[in-house]
Amino acid sequence: MSDVSREITAPSAPLHHFTVPLSATRRGARLARLLAAEQLRSWELPVDPARLIVAEPAANAAVHGRVPGRSFRLALSLVEPATLRVEVTDSKGEHLPTRARATARAEPAESGYGLLLVEELADRWGVLPGPFPCKTVWAELELGRFR
Repeated sequence: MSDVSREITAPSAPLHHFTVPLSATRRGARLARLLAAEQLRSWELPVDPARLIVAEPAANAAVHGRVPGRSFRLALSLVEPATLRVEVTDSKGEHLPTRARATARAEPAESGYGLLLVEELADRWGVLPGPFPCKTVWAELELGRFR
């Protein structure tokens, strides 16, 4: 069976999965980084650069995706072959991030370069809409090169 067929008919089940709701605050974003690092250690996986990849969408969820009274969700999944998937879901689906390279400024700015870091460190990343009113920013990291 080809790889394409296998991906369509039988997606890989996660070897490990971790998910936690967090307050949509700077403290919640910091906790997301700390919990991700601890979870990766418990799975005996390298902490970096995954911790940096978690940091940006978690911070964005707290700053740009915040809806009063609603949390954001961090999910980590380890799937074959040694791929870590990071997902951050927030409650502001109408505010979608754009590709960092397309919006990079010539002048240095105080903020706005975090997704450029994700783009450089992750093997793949993107945004999934829904369920309404949410969105999920995801990134995947092939761990074989970091072991």
